[in-house]
Amino acid sequence: MPDVCIGFEVHQPYRLNQYFSKEAGVKQKDLESLYLDSKNHEILSRVCEQCYRPASEMLLTLLDQGFRCALSLSGTLIEQLEKWEKDQVSLFQEIARHSNAELLAQTYYHSIAGLFADKSEFIRQVIMHRDMVHDIFGVTPVIVENTGLMFDNEIAAAAQQMGFSGIWAEGAAHVLEWRCPNHLYRCNGIPVFLRNTCLSDDIAFRFGNPAWDKYPLTADTYAAWLRESPGELITLFFNLESFGEHHKEETGIFDFMQHLPREMAARDVTALLPSRALKNHDPAGTIDVTGTISWADVEKDVSAWIGNERQYTAYSAIQKAETYAIHPSIWRYLQISDHFSSMASGFPNGKDGLSRQSNPGPEEVFRTYMQILADYEKRSIRLIKNQKSAKALRTVSPDEAFHFRCPTGYCGYTAYNLDQFYDLLQVVPNDSIMYHLQRGDFSAWIAEELQDLKLAEQIAAGSCRQDIITIVGERKEVLWNPLR
Repeated sequence: MPDVCIGFEVHQPYRLNQYFSKEAGVKQKDLESLYLDSKNHEILSRVCEQCYRPASEMLLTLLDQGFRCALSLSGTLIEQLEKWEKDQVSLFQEIARHSNAELLAQTYYHSIAGLFADKSEFIRQVIMHRDMVHDIFGVTPVIVENTGLMFDNEIAAAAQQMGFSGIWAEGAAHVLEWRCPNHLYRCNGIPVFLRNTCLSDDIAFRFGNPAWDKYPLTADTYAAWLRESPGELITLFFNLESFGEHHKEETGIFDFMQHLPREMAARDVTALLPSRALKNHDPAGTIDVTGTISWADVEKDVSAWIGNERQYTAYSAIQKAETYAIHPSIWRYLQISDHFSSMASGFPNGKDGLSRQSNPGPEEVFRTYMQILADYEKRSIRLIKNQKSAKALRTVSPDEAFHFRCPTGYCGYTAYNLDQFYDLLQVVPNDSIMYHLQRGDFSAWIAEELQDLKLAEQIAAGSCRQDIITIVGERKEVLWNPLR
């Protein structure tokens, strides 16, 4: 029968202030109070009461009885707990000190940095997290998991470069093909724990659903499923918020978990810490993951975060915003994955932490995000040596963006900075290009919003799409050179 590694994701984002408005008098040191939602404290306190506190006390009891598990605590969660719920930090410290528990590393900001073309920021955030865990919990993680279990060959290589002994990922069927997820595998030199999707989601999502044909799920039934599963090592991973937050106490979720270790032991199913599993099991083969996978939705790709135009616009803009990251914590708060998942077309019926606020729609979330990002960059310009380039290349707010139109109206394309403007010039309908050229709209926007009079003059002399593409392409390279 297989061994089992059980891990819990524990994360709370900093939600953005959906009522944000520009306030010129706010100082740089006070930007967090301007950009972040005042309800973050209230939401955290409620989740602590319903989930973290009772779940932590339950885990401590189970650990004393011989149960073993891993936890991955995001840096944004710990920051908030240290400000508002110090007693909960103490509970997590007790768990971390227990010989039957292990802490995993992740990106400090539970961010999408692992998707960036340049993995430097991803590496910085994982090291920040590893240092935070050592400072607060007195242990140094040896195994890492990325946000949403996002994983590919490059992420594996980065984890191996940082010296981790293993990494967790999703057991995506299209990667495994005919193979079973219940083994260790190897990718780019590092052992990979593959989450068993079905068995994990039985607890994470289906447990409290009366329409599920296996409802109600009992500990003895689930333990039997574990024993009967093929393979050598089952990896289970789900949010700790499954206990008391996603599934309320009255569903029986706590009773289920309290009985599970005993039922597993009765069937000779052993829970192992991930570091012990690495010693007990050898990789059964190698995997090659060229396209990024994750635990999200049925596609198991990254479309939950960058799958639509809103998300991709924000994703592109936040990478370029590193140039303006004079106050880097704000830039990193804006990388939190929850902001991007809440821009998905299916929101607010999503499964992440942001769905617990007052449920703004995806367009509203996107608008707030871009307003805050534009304000943040604008405030940073005065601290950048080449202010002229910084002004011309900054991201602007939705009200300042260039909305491409045709003679009949808006044609569905909007540029929030010069780089995006350049990209869109190559795909918008030609009648839109000619419409704006004849009206002088391109040069007017660049002069008024981006304040680049030289580029505005050059564009005014253009007569066709290719003229404008060439002019903008050459100019943006000149502007970026002193900022790189």
